[in-house]
Amino acid sequence: MPVIESARKIKLLENFQLITEKIAAACLKGGRNVSEVDFLAVTKYADTDDVKYLVESGKLRTAGESRVQDAAKKWVEGELSEARPLVRLHFIGRLQSNKAADAVELFDWIDSVDSLKLAVQINRHAGLKGKKMPVLIQLKLTASDTQGGIDPAQAPGLLEEIRKLPFLAPSGYMAIAPADKDPETLKPLFREVKRIFDRDFPGEVNAYGFKNYLSLGMSGDFEEAVQEGSNLPRIGRLLFA
Repeated sequence: MPVIESARKIKLLENFQLITEKIAAACLKGGRNVSEVDFLAVTKYADTDDVKYLVESGKLRTAGESRVQDAAKKWVEGELSEARPLVRLHFIGRLQSNKAADAVELFDWIDSVDSLKLAVQINRHAGLKGKKMPVLIQLKLTASDTQGGIDPAQAPGLLEEIRKLPFLAPSGYMAIAPADKDPETLKPLFREVKRIFDRDFPGEVNAYGFKNYLSLGMSGDFEEAVQEGSNLPRIGRLLFA
């Protein structure tokens, strides 16, 4: 077991419980079944002892990292290597084409595909490894140059091309909401993204055998996102506070 103080263990479990209760309440408000929602823990800035404790406690089962090299140092070479088989690891950052091979090697899912060029690179490396790689297409909901993503209007075209790539399994959409908006005012935007998701990814499970995910919502707005249809909120700050 990792060496962390009992008070810290209690705090982590309380944080986890609070988040799960908030997700359940949001599902109730939205008329949704809470079993539809998976909780992705963003571990990129978290203390590795905290992460290891939550994994070994049976709480943390899905995690997200946004830097390939940093993730490898933790999950392959470092303190989380023993916990790696217990966790489904998602890449949630902006992926450069020259890192595609490493991302395919390390991650179970890549959630930030926003161009055909990147998709082709991921497909090539997945093929070399004999791996069917589930991916999410990232939609761009802000004007920020630092965030990746494709215009939602162009997403169906990209999805059509990705479906032609034999080693990729397109399985939903991911998006980051504008950070300067009040969470309550984001509901119409979340609702529109959910409409696009339902149109392009009907059904709970796709033809590749993977669950279809709409990954919306982070620590500041996940309740509103879940209420409007997100089934893979990404939460880090609130969990590891």
